[in-house]
Amino acid sequence: MTKAPRPAPAPGEAGDAPSWAERELAGCRFGDRRLGQRLGRLLTHMASAIGGSLPLACQDWANTKAAYRFLSNPKVSEHTILQGHFQATRTRFAAVDGPILVIQDTTELSYQRAQPRRIGATCRVNSGRDEEGRYRMHTVCGVLMHSCLAVTAEGLPLGLSAIKFWTRAQFKGTKELKRRINPTRVPIDQKESIRWLECMRQSVALFGAPERCIHIGDRENDIDEFFCTAQALGTHFLVRTCVDRLAGDGQHTIADEMAEVKVRGRHQVEVRSPKGDVSLAVVDLRYRRIHVLPPIGKQKRYPALTLTVIHAQERHTPKDRARIYWKLITDLPVRSRADAIQMLGWYAMRWKVELFHKILKSGCRAEETKLRTADRLVNLLSIYCILSWRIFWMTMLNRVVPDVPPYLALTALEIDLLDELVRDKGQEGRRRKTLSHYLTKIARMGGYLARGHDPPPGNTVMWRGLSRLMDIELGARIGAQIYG
Repeated sequence: MTKAPRPAPAPGEAGDAPSWAERELAGCRFGDRRLGQRLGRLLTHMASAIGGSLPLACQDWANTKAAYRFLSNPKVSEHTILQGHFQATRTRFAAVDGPILVIQDTTELSYQRAQPRRIGATCRVNSGRDEEGRYRMHTVCGVLMHSCLAVTAEGLPLGLSAIKFWTRAQFKGTKELKRRINPTRVPIDQKESIRWLECMRQSVALFGAPERCIHIGDRENDIDEFFCTAQALGTHFLVRTCVDRLAGDGQHTIADEMAEVKVRGRHQVEVRSPKGDVSLAVVDLRYRRIHVLPPIGKQKRYPALTLTVIHAQERHTPKDRARIYWKLITDLPVRSRADAIQMLGWYAMRWKVELFHKILKSGCRAEETKLRTADRLVNLLSIYCILSWRIFWMTMLNRVVPDVPPYLALTALEIDLLDELVRDKGQEGRRRKTLSHYLTKIARMGGYLARGHDPPPGNTVMWRGLSRLMDIELGARIGAQIYG
């Protein structure tokens, strides 16, 4: 039975709307137009084979060879590949209101290669003892990736705003330098820590609204230069601190002042033990606005800052996990218990970037690629980053804004295919079909059962369902060209 034609959507909803890949790559600017076309085809092919190899995604030798040539082209870099995605992130940033959390984190991607020098090294690890009892050191081949993920206060990932790839060879000699002089006197541009400042500057320049951005980092981001740069840029930060800095007149430290602060309130947080057991923990909240001084070796270069320090601590150590003790530092004012709880919630969003990296490694299987040079590898990882963000974005759309129209993320053809492939149950067909309705259908194509007591679909079933939908959509387009 032939399906009746779908009514034309309202202007701006769908119809002739570009595909998601076209929207994400619209801002790319290649010197050769053919490079942009190849990137579009490659992104579409890889989206239909998420987690597969390049030959599997490209299907034949001609397309596979073209992909290899694209990735090794000297005119192609991670910046040119991600330029369009950055611009799309900026558009989504401008379309929402309120503060945006710009979350930074670093991940290592490791590989096994016969010629590891062509990629680089991330670290040296102890691989045990030899027959004579001496330790054997093993150099890990790979690259490091530092990501900036823009997330709304409700938890919706808008996209990447900055990214940086590097290997340890670029900062060779820094450890030896630290052994000879005080580490605080080593210039920041000679340390790997410079990545935190570079990505913050790039994000602020991209969005053009520094006052809306709150840059969030873990204890590795506890850097005086980062705090001073944020103040100079007119933006904000929220960082988990591990350094007990000088405070006040310089005769005592932050810890001394916080020891005098009384508990301002309590808050319940949901925690998970190493065995996966979920429980509620009660933390005591303390906070104070403190005059913070830079280290003695930096006091001639950097000013003192007035910052808010927040401590959240459990009173007793549980039997099955470590005791919660968060020490946060921010330039934002905290005047009440509600403000302190909001800061804890915003810092908890830092795990969003960890989930993004998990999708990159587990979903796209970025560590299983066989490319042999760093340039090719970084270009491929940049494409994987766009795919990983889209999977994460669609998963969180279903949880954060489920009632919006489906055309926000899907084309008319995709909606038609989902209606045909995944039939509505019972009263579902009579209800208003929202984006959540169709995202659940995609998850069902990936193995999600959609029972009444099931939690919302996660990233795994979403990337499986999206991969199947892309294949079916390609077949529908080819069928329409052949048969009309």
